Amino acid sequence: MPAADPYVPGHGNRRYAVRCYRIDLDYKIATNHLAARAVLEIEALEDLDQVALDLYGLSVSRVRVDGRQARYTHRDRKLRVTLPSKTKRGGRVKVDVQYAGKPRPIPSVFGAVGWEELDDGVLVAAQPCGAPSWFPCNDRPDDKARYRFAVTVADGYRVIANGRLEAREKRAGKTTWRFRQDEPMAPYLAVLHIGRYVSTRAGERVELVHPRGVAVGTGTAFARQADMVDAFAELFGPYPFGEYAAVITEDELEIPLEAQTLSTFGANHVAAGWENERLVAHELAHQWFGNSLTVASWKDIWLHEGFACYSEWLWSELSGGRSAAAWASDHHRRLAALPQDLVLGDPGRDLMFDDRVYKRGALTVHALRGVLGDQFFPMLREWTTESRWSSVSTPAFVAHAQRYTHADVAGLIDAWVYRTPLPPLAQ
Repeated sequence: MPAADPYVPGHGNRRYAVRCYRIDLDYKIATNHLAARAVLEIEALEDLDQVALDLYGLSVSRVRVDGRQARYTHRDRKLRVTLPSKTKRGGRVKVDVQYAGKPRPIPSVFGAVGWEELDDGVLVAAQPCGAPSWFPCNDRPDDKARYRFAVTVADGYRVIANGRLEAREKRAGKTTWRFRQDEPMAPYLAVLHIGRYVSTRAGERVELVHPRGVAVGTGTAFARQADMVDAFAELFGPYPFGEYAAVITEDELEIPLEAQTLSTFGANHVAAGWENERLVAHELAHQWFGNSLTVASWKDIWLHEGFACYSEWLWSELSGGRSAAAWASDHHRRLAALPQDLVLGDPGRDLMFDDRVYKRGALTVHALRGVLGDQFFPMLREWTTESRWSSVSTPAFVAHAQRYTHADVAGLIDAWVYRTPLPPLAQ
């Protein structure tokens, strides 16, 4: 069967879509042991007699389909469930998986991704293919679903997951944390943090979650996190979710990473200064470009990273620093000195996280801003509104942007996105 996305071979399936995940976890931190149950509401996109789910490194003990015991096999990262009877296209089934084990990251060409055991807690960083390290899923970016999480851990630990915290239930030395994520979300954006965290409010809808000994207020890179949310909401349209959280781990991390409704940073990203502040802006921008609007195929990742990188330059401009045009000029000069062998609109999996994707993507956005002029931000606000919580592609973006100008948007995108030579930067 052909891969659902060639950038992550072996992951995902296009024969069905998951409409809702209900994930119940009971986790013992001291032994890194997980006892879990996942219930998936699945819609058949063609006639089905089997459902193939992605699940890595954990042992399945029982599978039920619509309440009936089901036959299954689990090998090569695939949990294949035989349906009791054929499900016609458009029909729905409920697959209930009970599983357990010691979760660990998934080895991949991108490095180890997914579940990560910290010194005293857990961090999940799943982009682009780490979700199967902790729950069975249809691991492709365009299969977006609703989520419900119930996570039970020892008292004294804080749990953070996507969406809204609905309840905390204490019993016999344990606490169950219940979260609800109603806006559709791709599996790789599902996140889990467990640690000894405290919270600091930063404005009406921003929460900073951090170890007790790590300051996150005035004099840090997060001092203006709430101002960033307000500024980006004005530029890009309303913040697409209920609240936003920045989670700062006690451990140092090589890079921060976004997830839907929250972003993850290491303790090394707290110190004030542009290099950290731009990362705070970058991850926030992904709530619009990457989380609400998620690429249907990984080859279009520039629609995530180009806009997030350009948002760094916009924040610099808005906060009294260098202009976006100055940043664009600098990075254009640097890119011009590098090999011209990258196709931005299909960089290949080995280069999908190459820094040239980020910077050339941002330059593409800046070039389009130059063509659209005063219509650039109205175009963006309408793009994020019309496509909110859905899957997007480069052709769809071109068609949308073309509505705002008589200039040749397709030609501009072709030169920047589908050709290897770096186009000149209009001044």
